[in-house]
Amino acid sequence: MQNSPELLTDSYDYNLPKELVATEPATPPDSARLLVYDRIEGRVIHSRFSEILDFLPKDCAVFLNDTKVIKARLYGKKESGGRIEMLFERALGNGDFRTIIRGRVKEGSKIHFKEGLVAQVLSLEADGSRRVVFEKDGKRVDFETLVDILEKIGHVPLPPYMRREDRGEDEEHYQSIFAKKVGAVAAPTASLHFTKELLQRLKERHDTYTLTLHVGSGTFRPVESEKIIDHPMHSEFFHIPTEAAAVIDSKRDILAVGTTVTRTIEHYIRTGRREGECDIFIHPHNPPSRVNYLLSNFHLPKSTLIMLVSAFIGRQKTLELYREAIEKRYRFYSYGDAMLIL
Repeated sequence: MQNSPELLTDSYDYNLPKELVATEPATPPDSARLLVYDRIEGRVIHSRFSEILDFLPKDCAVFLNDTKVIKARLYGKKESGGRIEMLFERALGNGDFRTIIRGRVKEGSKIHFKEGLVAQVLSLEADGSRRVVFEKDGKRVDFETLVDILEKIGHVPLPPYMRREDRGEDEEHYQSIFAKKVGAVAAPTASLHFTKELLQRLKERHDTYTLTLHVGSGTFRPVESEKIIDHPMHSEFFHIPTEAAAVIDSKRDILAVGTTVTRTIEHYIRTGRREGECDIFIHPHNPPSRVNYLLSNFHLPKSTLIMLVSAFIGRQKTLELYREAIEKRYRFYSYGDAMLIL
């Protein structure tokens, strides 16, 4: 088992032409392509996201992640004048915040931003993040106030592989139309394909439920250990409403819209907790036990996300479908096309 290819990180690698990394969304969102894989029939269908309702099993319940992306990227200056880029990550409690900072900073140093916002570095953490407090007019800033300020001066935290600065239209494009609970620094990208019209049609045909998982930047962290089980999985805050938990506890078939929904449901099944920190790592040796169907985008090589997809259909089949998607010129990653696993 220890030498199984499913446990080796390098076994989840594949070559993707640079031009297939989507840097712009499909317009309209549901015009994105959709690869449908039927596990029972072993059949692959190439379609459009706008046609997804034609493929969903009639009685399945659909689960969506209603997290809302914060304008979490900030540009400021040290007191020495040196430029700093900061990514707000999450609130830690007691008025402290976890951030990721590009540029050298020492404990106790202050970073100045627009709108009079100041960050003071409290500590340098072992994982490379920085614990900070935010102040304005000499007073500590709480999470709600900080979000309001970030809305004015922050930038949409596009993933690094897009290799471009955010623009005004990204405020709409890099946010699902059902985003509600503020707290994510990365979008649950399978959700980005829904238009208001398509979502309404989905709700007319299927019972839909929301849960919340605030996606963190750890979702982009590559697996660097030789064996995937040695990877230190990141954790993210989650909440599952009572009504949604009741459906998970039932025997109804479930379609998870995205890897974040999958992880949240599977964490609940294993722990019984409806709120807290979700750090579950789904992979072929820890497969899903409750989610029946998965809607997802195409993910980075050697990432925990491609390993999660492999937990549904196997590593070899996943790489085979990815190769087929590449041959047919599908667009990959956050603004890319989608895959439905039935």
